[in-house]
Amino acid sequence: MHRSRTRFAARIHHVASGLERRGVVATYELHDRLLANAASRRRYDRARPALDATQERIVAQLRADGYATVPLAELVPDTSVWDNLESDADRFVAETAAGLEREREGGEATLRRRPGKEFLVRKYSRDVELGLDDPWLRLGVEPRLLDIANTYLGMWSKLEYVDVWYTPPAGEEERRSSQRWHRDFNDRHLLKAFLYLVDVDEQTGPFEYVPRSAPGGELDKLWPWRPLGENYPPEDELAERIDGRAVSFIAPKGTLIFCNTSGFHRGGFASGKPRALATFTWDSPASLKALSERNYRFAPQNGAALTDAQRYALT
Repeated sequence: MHRSRTRFAARIHHVASGLERRGVVATYELHDRLLANAASRRRYDRARPALDATQERIVAQLRADGYATVPLAELVPDTSVWDNLESDADRFVAETAAGLEREREGGEATLRRRPGKEFLVRKYSRDVELGLDDPWLRLGVEPRLLDIANTYLGMWSKLEYVDVWYTPPAGEEERRSSQRWHRDFNDRHLLKAFLYLVDVDEQTGPFEYVPRSAPGGELDKLWPWRPLGENYPPEDELAERIDGRAVSFIAPKGTLIFCNTSGFHRGGFASGKPRALATFTWDSPASLKALSERNYRFAPQNGAALTDAQRYALT
């Protein structure tokens, strides 16, 4: 039966949506307080990682401000890691630029976009199968990154999302979707990382963040995070309330930005030059039980050695 366009039918749909919403929220809260997250916290408590000075600094700044930056080479000094990432990124950027050019000329191109965020081209998007031969998935469970995520969240986290994004210049367009100030819906317990794959200046669409706006920070009551809550406040009102506190991450290629994106952030409004970056999301098991799903399927490989924390993050 199709959805009738009557006031009564609209009311029934509204009630059903409300019931579904309450069910999702209740499921999330149950897993956060008593089930999945409680078990994950116990796993973390039994095997807390030993952090070095760089990792300790990152976690301390995350807890204080909700963000921290570091050159990837400082955190992962093995040069072969960056060489593999850069080589793969260069191929993706070249293929994407060629595809966009074909579109401008009226031809067809197979570019991965999502409705509502057509300004962004993705390497993987959804439903991709990834194994540890993929350099981006390997980085998402690289022990030094994963230990930071687990320590900051205080539990064994799940690697929910991994992808590479290309944003062409927007020209005179208005900010849309995630280019506007918002909180991510995924989780209250959330850590994201952005790895710049090009030098980023004002024209390249730098990531922007409002410090101390994540849950537990002094600004967390500004349109506070709630499961399925209102994530996009009026831009002018938010700008007035944060009073110039936002940080803009103008930085060179190879910069890694950790941030809790349940705090206010925006990015990707490339006005003059294309932007390319990789992005990773670690969140709590409760998120996957109620609010979100992975964008990839992990394909285990024979002989691949994983720690317990890595296996937990991927499964």
